[in-house]
Amino acid sequence: MPPRKRTRPALGFLCCFGSSEPPEINLKDSVPLQLLEFSAPMPPPEELHARFSELVDELDLTDKNREAMFALPAEKKWQIYCSKKKEQEDPNKLATSWPDYYIDRINSMAAMQTLFAFDEEEMEMRNKVVEDLKTALRTQPMRFVTRFIELDGLTCLLNFLRSMDYETSESRVHTSVIGCIKALMNNSQGRANVLAHPQSINTISQSLRSDNVKTKVAVLEILGAVCLVPDGHKKVLQAMAHYQKYAAERTRFQTLLNELDRSTGRYRDEVSLKTAIMSFINAVLNAGAGEDNLEFRLHLRYEFLMLGIQPVIDKLREHENATLDRHLDFFEMVRNEDDSELAKRFDSTHVDTKSAGSMFEIIKKKLNHTDSYPYLLSILQHCLQMPYKRGGGSLQHWQLLDRILQQIVLQDDKGEDPDVAPLDNFNVKNIIRMLVNENEVKQWREQAEKFRRDHAELLAKLERKERECETKTQEKEDMMKTLNKMKDKLQREGVELRSAREQVVDLSSRISDIAGGGVSFPPPPPPPGGPMAPPPPPLACGFPPPPPPLPFSCPPPPPPPPPPGGPPPPPGAPPMFGAPPPPGLPAFSMATDLRTKSVPQPSQPLKSFNWAKLGENKITGTIWHDIDDLRAFKILDLKDIEKMFSAYQRQQKETGSMDDLYVSTRKVKELSVIDGRRAQNCVILLSKLKMSNEEIKRAILEMDEREELAKDMLEQLLKFVPEKCDIDLLEEHKHELERMARADRFLFEMSRIDHYQHRLQALFFKKKFAERLAETKPKVEAILSASKEVVRSKRLTQVLEVVLALGNFMNKGQRGNAYGFKVSSLNKVADTKSSIDRNITMLHYLIMIFEKNYPDTLSVQQDLASVQEAAKVNLAELEKEVHSIKSGLKALEAELQYQQSRTRDRGDKFVPVVGDFITVASFSFSELEELLNEAKDKFAKSLKHFGEEQGRMQPDEFFGIFDTFLVSFCEARQDLENMQRRKDEEERRARMEAMLKDQRERERRAKKGAGGASDEVGGEFDDLVSALRSGEVFDKDLSKLKRNRKRSVNQLVEGGGRERPVTKVNY
Repeated sequence: MPPRKRTRPALGFLCCFGSSEPPEINLKDSVPLQLLEFSAPMPPPEELHARFSELVDELDLTDKNREAMFALPAEKKWQIYCSKKKEQEDPNKLATSWPDYYIDRINSMAAMQTLFAFDEEEMEMRNKVVEDLKTALRTQPMRFVTRFIELDGLTCLLNFLRSMDYETSESRVHTSVIGCIKALMNNSQGRANVLAHPQSINTISQSLRSDNVKTKVAVLEILGAVCLVPDGHKKVLQAMAHYQKYAAERTRFQTLLNELDRSTGRYRDEVSLKTAIMSFINAVLNAGAGEDNLEFRLHLRYEFLMLGIQPVIDKLREHENATLDRHLDFFEMVRNEDDSELAKRFDSTHVDTKSAGSMFEIIKKKLNHTDSYPYLLSILQHCLQMPYKRGGGSLQHWQLLDRILQQIVLQDDKGEDPDVAPLDNFNVKNIIRMLVNENEVKQWREQAEKFRRDHAELLAKLERKERECETKTQEKEDMMKTLNKMKDKLQREGVELRSAREQVVDLSSRISDIAGGGVSFPPPPPPPGGPMAPPPPPLACGFPPPPPPLPFSCPPPPPPPPPPGGPPPPPGAPPMFGAPPPPGLPAFSMATDLRTKSVPQPSQPLKSFNWAKLGENKITGTIWHDIDDLRAFKILDLKDIEKMFSAYQRQQKETGSMDDLYVSTRKVKELSVIDGRRAQNCVILLSKLKMSNEEIKRAILEMDEREELAKDMLEQLLKFVPEKCDIDLLEEHKHELERMARADRFLFEMSRIDHYQHRLQALFFKKKFAERLAETKPKVEAILSASKEVVRSKRLTQVLEVVLALGNFMNKGQRGNAYGFKVSSLNKVADTKSSIDRNITMLHYLIMIFEKNYPDTLSVQQDLASVQEAAKVNLAELEKEVHSIKSGLKALEAELQYQQSRTRDRGDKFVPVVGDFITVASFSFSELEELLNEAKDKFAKSLKHFGEEQGRMQPDEFFGIFDTFLVSFCEARQDLENMQRRKDEEERRARMEAMLKDQRERERRAKKGAGGASDEVGGEFDDLVSALRSGEVFDKDLSKLKRNRKRSVNQLVEGGGRERPVTKVNY
């Protein structure tokens, strides 16, 4: 189907080309005709018409212009004729009336501009020469233009354009030279000469590189006009492709779109250039092949659309210029008309060329159920196999496919392409090499790197949001727990308050009853076993006297019997403190309460157990008051103890040394704001924050509700709080804020925040509060739990009881007969070693006793689970930390009161955030404080329980003693297990050796010729060593060697493998 020729209005932007003849460029003469006095009378009309016709023929005008000239009045005709004749007869213009003069001058100027730099006056003279040539080409007779063409004047002008330096290219000379070519093309012969020249249009297009607006406008007018000349359209497209390479454009027309979009500086109100560009674009789209070829117009317009012309057109509407708007309207009118025609081809109202899915559905619908549909599927299948990686030529593969499709669409039946993109000598490899552009690869890499950075920033934002969400959730959970605890506490206190009020009311009523009248109380009943003493007279107030002390009617219990095998108890021990009991007390004395010690005495001297003995006056109210080591003597094997710890060797004191601890302090030099090191460190901190000063300021005012400031960053920010000297120094230079360095400006802007340091400290305290509480509370709980455990543990009591018994038995004289010992003596149990085996200590023997008689006591470590953690706690440091938290809360409350008293700035959330925080934190801290007081009270009771002096021992020392003992206890128990294991192994080995010895003895008696057999075994082993040395053992014949030696090797292993000692050979 032949393409339908589109009927549309004539091009309004070049109305002078509306005739049927080839269009011509018509320049208006800017020089008005001078009023001349007639030197001769006007001839008759016939003669005037003949002379005037001759003149018009020399001017080579178009028919339309000829008609306009002949329509002039006779006086005007005669005036024009006399003016032209006068110019020709002027003696001053004889030299300039021939083109030879101008060609020589222009050639000399082209040669000289590469050698000399011209001043302004010389540049004006050069411009006058070119302007005179332009005027001559427009006004001289036809013989002048013909002579100019014969002398190759066009090549002279083109050479001048190619050889211009920068100053000339930006001057009026450049514009005038383009004007000369433009004037030459006003003539039909000159226009034909320009179009026939192979490089003329290309050279003219190079002038678009100039920044001179008038030059660009003149060039665009020439190119736009050439588009409308037969065979000129393709030359213009070739010229734009040439300019693409000349200007190193990524695509052709890129410079035009950039100029069209420029709206700053001198281009803000520059409408003439934008109008010329739109005129040229419309000419390129609608002239030549675009006049009746829809495919070509769509193809070429898509190139402009890809460069972003549509938003530029929308912006150009702001100029409100009638001529420019006419070109814009024409562009959009033709585009809408072409889009409608394209949609009609597919029986649709609109084709969305921006949507790949929409275009695919239209093609699929068009080709469905046709013979072309399988080929569409084949194309898509091969597209699936096209490379999709960025780089490696994949982009160029798709470019090649696009260009092939362009050729298929645009080429006519003769194989001619209306556009300049032929694929001659079709070779994929060469084309890919030609299309590879390192700049594009670099752009893609930069874009990929940008995407990676954006991805990293999004991840950082996501992490920050997650951290913020977790913090808010944790705060909510803590607040709910605190509220529930407060609710429970209020309920308990409410119940206690009601009970107290009831007691107050009851006591008040009883007091009222007592105050109203005397009340006599009945006497108490008499005690059993004794007569009642007569009551004394009542007191004046009506209260009865207290009852008298009651004597005990039963004798004191006898002392416990001594353990078997021990000496008899000593006769009557003296009473306590050597004085009789006071009158009125029962006969049961304190001396009986402390139990007279009847410790069995060893039959021989024993090793001394180095303990710290507690005096009798320190036993009351302690654990030692309830411990009776006499019960342990009934179970202990005293003879075995004497044997194990006999003092036949002199006890050697083992002295230990303690290393001194030196704490080195490093003085941090304090730096000022203007100091270079401090500024550098501040800049490093700000670079790590990755936040602007405004964002940091907002975060501090909002108390970091978005969780943008980490705790470590806040701690670093506190180091860069502006001091008074810094603020004074910065205030002096506040008028130079823009010139301040980054650190100085940061300190200046932060100093503008009211109570900046207090806010920062409050925010840091708020963020660290939960962490500090979580670190402190387990330490307090460890002391509390450990204090309860050591008091309640019955297994520990049993351990102490057995150790006391051992110590009293092993020590005699002043070191013995102890009622208790200091807990520090526990760790000296392992210092006393056995006389039989130096590897056995008193602690090992203690564990043997427990394994035999008190097996449950071996699990004493289970009762003291918190001792290990409590041994690590320094109570002084703990109290200091709690006091620090308390001081921080008080400082926070003071700052809150200050902030409440002042007018808050916009975005300041200190008061609501800190107010809510103090409510929850105060309750949590009160719980910690109560827990610490309880732990200190329990610890003091535990010290008293073990007979230790309060204030002389800290928790880490006290519980460290138990922790060390438990560790030694476990190690000693493991030693005993290892000893028993080695003993069992030795016994098993001895039995095996005896069995092997008996077996060898039987074999020796059963076999004859034992010597020969021995030699055979030795020979077989030598063969195996030789095979190993030579490598024969690794060959394929190894299996055969094993079969031949199997029996002999087995005999070797079974007979003497366990008896032969292993000898190490040193190489």
